[in-house]
Amino acid sequence: MAKAGRRFPAILAVPVLGLAGCNRHQSAFSTFGEEAAGIAHLSLIMVIGAVVIAVALALLVRWAVRAPEGSLSLRGGERLIVIAGAVLPSILLLGLLIYSLPAMKPRPTGAGDLTIDVTGEQFWWRVRYNPPGAAPVVAANAVRVPVGRTVRFRLHGGDVVHSFWIPGLAGKMDMIPGRVNELPVKAVKAGLFRGQCTEFCGLSHALMAFEVIAMEPAAFDRWLAAERLPASGNAGGRGEGRALFASYGCGGCHEIRGTDQRGRIGPDLTHLASRRTVGAGTLPMEEAAIARFIRFPSEAKPGARMPAFPHMSEAEASEIARYLGELR
Repeated sequence: MAKAGRRFPAILAVPVLGLAGCNRHQSAFSTFGEEAAGIAHLSLIMVIGAVVIAVALALLVRWAVRAPEGSLSLRGGERLIVIAGAVLPSILLLGLLIYSLPAMKPRPTGAGDLTIDVTGEQFWWRVRYNPPGAAPVVAANAVRVPVGRTVRFRLHGGDVVHSFWIPGLAGKMDMIPGRVNELPVKAVKAGLFRGQCTEFCGLSHALMAFEVIAMEPAAFDRWLAAERLPASGNAGGRGEGRALFASYGCGGCHEIRGTDQRGRIGPDLTHLASRRTVGAGTLPMEEAAIARFIRFPSEAKPGARMPAFPHMSEAEASEIARYLGELR
């Protein structure tokens, strides 16, 4: 009996340690959106329902083991099976279903709501903001949403099936090539959060993250207006780095607005330095990290489609990295 008593805290420690791995940046327990809050509440109700059934079953087993022989007749046993095994669970599950049905209804959207197209690529995120009555704004590997406004995500698969999930904002949804899935959301709290691809999509699936910045509406509007402009570092950028960027053909895949680099295959680099990471959350936004990713992208992100430049010298890569580091 003493051994069983000592074993119980050890068993309890397993889920506690698992919960300790959660954080407020990427956790379904730390919500900043109405949809995620609804999911968390519904999950709690479902868990309570499951616990009620499990406890009732445990009490029934305890009673059956300890009951004296002959205390339950055949007819009484049949009645117990029907009531406890069919009727009561059915009532409980029906109640849970009825309670959860309103939460399954998607948030309504209107013509005046912001639409954000997000395309999953191997292994990064193409983001396109479509504000009503204004020109679209293209970005990459980070998603910004205004607090208190409905946002409609249109999710696309650029190559293979990906899955878009921001745990604190809403539920996950697949991104399927040739199909557009819509996910309406509403953030209720400003802050910095994290999203992740949750469908295995290749070698760097685990290295396909993105930052989510929930902003106050006025701050978001100012950011979107600034994002639409060419990068501030374009006009006075380092001449050598800019020339090397062009001579190595980087503009064939990447666009930098305000220059003649107009590639659309890879991420838009217009405001690269304003992002916090390189390679969709893989490396920090530092000159050495940018240079490393330019020369040997597959070392940082296996399976990346960006070609390597082993013939490029470290000095040249550093010059390009300094130039890109000025693009804000």
